[in-house]
Amino acid sequence: MSISSPESMPAGELNARYDKFVVDLLGVIAYGELSAFERLSSDARYSPTLHDRALLGKLAVAEFGHFELVCARLAGMGMDAELAMAPFQREIDAFHDRTRPADWYESLMKAYVVDTISEDFYASVSRFLDADTQSVIAEVRTGETESTVLAARLHQMLADDPKLSSRLALWGRRLVGEALTQAQRVGRRQRFLVGLMPGGAEQAAGEVEKIMASLTRNHSKRMSQLGLTA
Repeated sequence: MSISSPESMPAGELNARYDKFVVDLLGVIAYGELSAFERLSSDARYSPTLHDRALLGKLAVAEFGHFELVCARLAGMGMDAELAMAPFQREIDAFHDRTRPADWYESLMKAYVVDTISEDFYASVSRFLDADTQSVIAEVRTGETESTVLAARLHQMLADDPKLSSRLALWGRRLVGEALTQAQRVGRRQRFLVGLMPGGAEQAAGEVEKIMASLTRNHSKRMSQLGLTA
């Protein structure tokens, strides 16, 4: 665990704060993965080809596997996964309601944007965690294979129909704005990172600001690689 404990803070209190952070983090990841499974499974029916339907189906199966991995980690910590997910259900559901795709093209863009931003976030916070939790989060991260497949399919879509560029660029900007606002809202309410920082809320706020800036930069790079304006 890559934090230092002030001498004035009892070890038990530090451990309790850390455990709460990990449970909250795993809870939001678990519900995010379950929601991704549901979203991809539902959106697959709008696929223009059977190949595309199979593509989203395969990604949906992977997301459910990630959900099960996180639930297993929570169970190993003696925590009920449903209780850990419950505080985040309303916010995540509301996010998906606000960002409901209008068609297949927007659905694929949403899968790419939300999943890659989530992966960047997991990578940013995992450095603060113990080795066992780091290992689970590393497995949950979709990885370059799936992201590359989605990016390749988006490239092909844009090449086949260049008129999609302006619409998908606008959609991508809306998605990243909603995703970052959502992350900040949940983070403030659950006080993410506060339990890991010797400097408390002030230090945590600075770290969150750095993470958000990094998420925005990485998103802009990915949009540029697709030929879209972030």
